[in-house]
Amino acid sequence: MQWKDEALEKLKRYGAMQQALQNIPEEIARLKADAAALRSPSGESISVKGGGGRREDALINNIAQRQELEWTLKQVKQWLAIADRGLAALTPEERLVLQRMYLLPERRAIDLLCTELGVEQATVYRKRDKALRRFTVALYGFLET
Repeated sequence: MQWKDEALEKLKRYGAMQQALQNIPEEIARLKADAAALRSPSGESISVKGGGGRREDALINNIAQRQELEWTLKQVKQWLAIADRGLAALTPEERLVLQRMYLLPERRAIDLLCTELGVEQATVYRKRDKALRRFTVALYGFLET
């Protein structure tokens, strides 16, 4: 496994995972409201041959979707906790470099970092490599040789 590539991918997905952490509970709440509406009395006839009606099928699908989203939410929380521990191992400058380049990528991030840190491009790339190395080691304990 390419641990450094995995760490880099984790940084690139970090923002989307934070957004999912907000969106998933909202979607679960929406599905709960839909389920409440599905439970209301209806004039739908009861199936005689043992098959479920449309409302029953919709309710079962709703429950399955909520269970899947609850499992996904748990996974997202674990994923973010691991990434946050890796980011906590960085110095403020290392975190800034990774943030500008991967977490919240900006146009002309290298030029902005050069100005902000008062260094040349080559130095920014060295700082990026060092920060990425430290992040990877914090996540996985080692780098590939």
